Amino acid sequence: MKFIKKTLKILVLIIVLVVVGVWLYSLTYHPKYDGELEIKNLSEEVTVYFDEIGVPHINAQNQKDAYVALGYVHAQDRLWQMELIRRIASGRLSEMFGKDLLKTDVFFAGLGIEEAAEKTIANLDTNSEAYLLTQSYLDGINQYINDGKTPLEFTLLGLEKENYTIKDVYNVFGYMAFSFAVAHKTDPLLTEIKEKLGDAYFNELMTTDLGDLTINKYETKEIKGQMSAAVSKLMDKLPVSTFIGSNSWVLAPEKTKKGKVIFANDPHIGFSQPSVWYQNHIKTPDFEIYGFNIALMPFPLLGHNTEYAYGLTMLANDDLNFYIEENNPENSNQYKTVEGFKDYTFIDKTISIKDEKDTTFQVKVSKHGPIMNGIISHLEDDRPIAMNWMYTQLKNEQLDVSFEMSHAKSLTNFKNAVAKIHAPGLNVMYGDAKGNVAWFASAKLYQLRDSLSSKIYLDGASGEDEITEYVPFDENPQAINPAWNYVYSANNQPDSVRGKLYPGYYQPQDRAKRITQLLDAKNDFTKEDVAKMMFDVKSSTVSEIAADLIKNIDQTNLSASEKKAISILESWDGNYLKTSVAATIYNRFLYEVLANTYKDELGDSFELFINSQLQDQALPIQINRANSIWWDDIKTPNKTENRQEIITNSFKSSFEFLENQLGKNVDDWFWKRVISVEHEHAIGKAGGLLRTFFNVGPFETVGGNEVINNQIFKLDSTGIYKITAGPSTRRVIDFSDIENSLAILPTGQSGNVFSDHYKDQAQKFVDGEFVDMKLNEVQIKRSENVLILKPKK
Repeated sequence: MKFIKKTLKILVLIIVLVVVGVWLYSLTYHPKYDGELEIKNLSEEVTVYFDEIGVPHINAQNQKDAYVALGYVHAQDRLWQMELIRRIASGRLSEMFGKDLLKTDVFFAGLGIEEAAEKTIANLDTNSEAYLLTQSYLDGINQYINDGKTPLEFTLLGLEKENYTIKDVYNVFGYMAFSFAVAHKTDPLLTEIKEKLGDAYFNELMTTDLGDLTINKYETKEIKGQMSAAVSKLMDKLPVSTFIGSNSWVLAPEKTKKGKVIFANDPHIGFSQPSVWYQNHIKTPDFEIYGFNIALMPFPLLGHNTEYAYGLTMLANDDLNFYIEENNPENSNQYKTVEGFKDYTFIDKTISIKDEKDTTFQVKVSKHGPIMNGIISHLEDDRPIAMNWMYTQLKNEQLDVSFEMSHAKSLTNFKNAVAKIHAPGLNVMYGDAKGNVAWFASAKLYQLRDSLSSKIYLDGASGEDEITEYVPFDENPQAINPAWNYVYSANNQPDSVRGKLYPGYYQPQDRAKRITQLLDAKNDFTKEDVAKMMFDVKSSTVSEIAADLIKNIDQTNLSASEKKAISILESWDGNYLKTSVAATIYNRFLYEVLANTYKDELGDSFELFINSQLQDQALPIQINRANSIWWDDIKTPNKTENRQEIITNSFKSSFEFLENQLGKNVDDWFWKRVISVEHEHAIGKAGGLLRTFFNVGPFETVGGNEVINNQIFKLDSTGIYKITAGPSTRRVIDFSDIENSLAILPTGQSGNVFSDHYKDQAQKFVDGEFVDMKLNEVQIKRSENVLILKPKK
């Protein structure tokens, strides 16, 4: 007994010592939000006021000092995030996490982002203000690296800190550009469908209404979708956020109660911890911006001041094509062109792997870009497939673009800045204190020869499939002060270019339709109305889709409970509330319909297809096709299924699944029981105590796919919907009360787990609440935490 008591006392003592040790460690390693620090390369003292959510308000006498300060405070809150994101494009994640990330490293290192960065940097104007302020920002980061505390993550992984250069900035630009792209997930899959299943299957997926079909059955080939699936898996493995979609709308004075512009924007990005954006406010005698910065980007992609506001959504234009090259039969190091055979360029790469030997590989590059066969393992295609990506092919002015957007003096200045965007394509939104509203589809749009689809592999040898012309920016879709008094974007199809809808990977109309329904309904919007609208969870389309599905169910032999489920679905208004039962029924029913329609032909690529915009676009048309080649189950060769059979069987399977999952009482099938959101940290993904310590959540939430409060999840066989992406911030900027505009982050301002601001916004975000974005100097100077940065002598 005495032994047990003694052992318990020792255990208690150990636990106390551990708790005290962690507490003391946290006191030492949290960011410094007050007091004084000496910083090199400052000409004058800089005062940083940290408000109640940890946003630094940087008051400096000149911009150079301000950007040194920004780099320092950004690094003390987000150095771990900076380290993660800078390593992606250069293929250096394996150094941190080991061989599990090797395929991802090989892929990104082979895309040509680093080579494009080196070429761009060699031609930069080193006397430009954009370049000089970027160097000041990097100087601030590096001073923190050299003099500040090492983040816990570095210690846990045994990482050595390294200084940052402007090449790291361009590597982040490159990663961001690639994560916006969609073609790498869709074009290879569509090419396989066309080549292996035939034109009928392909044409229906491209939403071509072929009318009543009587098609002779023929043997189909297995669709593996290797490149699409491989790239999708590589992107899923990334320990940082990927860029997905977004909403934005800007109301002209005629649409608002107080007669001033109201600006709204919520870019949709993969959820992670820390959050994507770092809020900051810089003020000097000649400059002011309240910005949202991505790690290692000195100039904000989202921002506002008293004069104007700007933001973005993903344009989703097609800026990435695949070309099939033709090797010289006498020399595999050459490929065919209209000018004759040309030599491939070969680039040697080395990947360092934690606790393993380095590995080397070679990237083969044609004039169209890197050959994907060499950088995606197990790609079973004998044809050399080159990736032609506009980001690496054309002049890169992204640093100037972000600088000029944040330093614009007029709408004309701003338009001239966004006209320089080449890739990724962005819908850039604008509103100002003078009453102007504007939307610009900003990208280098191009023309191919007539009838050539950019969504399948192109011929690299003939010369007939090359880009014929780049469209002048003034011909891009755009609107300035339109007669309907608002502009908006929800990644939907933009207006025509030269009389034709421009090809891309646009999201279905759901969010765009709901936004315009709400905006058209009134002309007296307030800031509070817009904030409420950003949390709207009503779908503009699911009720109609559900009705189309229900009318194709044979209800003859359904049970009373099954008929009750149908009745609930019939009366659904499309709201994704926590207590919605219809949302639960609909999403399982949708999965079963898609599985029974497409899985037999698509095989392993089915999961990729059903979570793509391609499927979202095709769905409403497919349901209303009485006859379709996709309705037939090819696994039953002696029987031909029809639409009613597929949909009826899908409903019965859905009902049986939900009974087993959630119980016999249909009324208890609440949406909140199957959906949740958790913000995962790269180390927290390991689970256990690390998950509890680093991750934020899980939370119950409202919302679903393609509602304004877009809570993005993957449909799959599990019936559990783990939200992977959504609004990366919500911003409402009201020019009638510009000093108290609203914003929220999904977790918090800091990426330092010991900071009070690591997750202090998380519950507010889930609940649809906001915090103020302060511009009022008097309010800002009341901040409890003030950090003085003094020039180091």
